Amino acid sequence: MRYFLEIAYDGTNYHGWQAQPNALAVQAVLDDCLSKVLRQPISTTGSGRTDTGVHASQQFVHFDAVQALEVQQVVFRLNRILPDDIAALNLYQVSEEAHARFDAIARTYHYHITLTRNPFKRYYAWYHSRALDVQKMNEAAAILLKYEDFTTFSKVKGDTNHYRCTMYEAGWRQEGEELIFTIRANRFLRGMVRLVVGTLADVGKGKLTVKAFEQIIAGQDRSKASGAAPAEGLFLAKVEYPDQDA
Repeated sequence: MRYFLEIAYDGTNYHGWQAQPNALAVQAVLDDCLSKVLRQPISTTGSGRTDTGVHASQQFVHFDAVQALEVQQVVFRLNRILPDDIAALNLYQVSEEAHARFDAIARTYHYHITLTRNPFKRYYAWYHSRALDVQKMNEAAAILLKYEDFTTFSKVKGDTNHYRCTMYEAGWRQEGEELIFTIRANRFLRGMVRLVVGTLADVGKGKLTVKAFEQIIAGQDRSKASGAAPAEGLFLAKVEYPDQDA
C-alpha cells in the first residue's frame, strides 16, 4: 500500500534532502526512522530536492508498506524517534500509482531577508545591512511571469532535460524588518530560486536596472545572473497536488 507522508524540517544540519554517501541528508534519516517504526525496509521518494542548508515547512514523500497502517499511530511513533529538526505532520493513504514528485502540480518557495542583525535568524534569513528597493525588486519579479525558459537561473551542470517552468507568482512583501519573497511555479530548476533571489537583490541594491534584469532572463546566459543567495533564507513552503485539501 502506498502512503504520502507530509513532513517539515530545519535543513541547517543536513547536506540537503537527497540521501548520499558520506554526508547526512534528511531522506536518509527519515528512511531509517520509518524502517524502524514499520519494521520493514522503507525507501521514500520526495516531491523534490532541497540543497544543503535549505529548509522545508512542507515537503511530501511517498513510500510503500506491506500492510495497512494506522496513520495517527505511525505519525506519533515516528515523531518520537525523529531528531528534533525533522517533524512528521500527516500521513495519507493514496493510490498505488500516486507519485510525490511527478503528481505535484505546483510548488511554492519563500525566501527571507532580514534588514537587522538578528542572532536568532542567522540560520533562517539572509542579513542585509542596508535597505533594498522593494518596489524595483517587485517590478523585476513581475517580469518572471512573462517567461518560460529559465536557463539563466539554472546550474551549469544540471541533470534536467529542459529549462522551461510555468511561473504562477513571484513577489516581495515587507513585514517589519523582514522581506519575504514568494515564488510559485509548476517546477523549479536546481538552484533556481537562490539565483533568482540573488539577482533580484542586485536590483534592490541598484546594481541592476529592471530592464537589465529582463535582458538577463531573455539572454539565457547563466554567467549573467548574479551570485546565488545563501541557502539559509530559503524554505520549501508548499507542494500542491490535484484535488488536494491539505
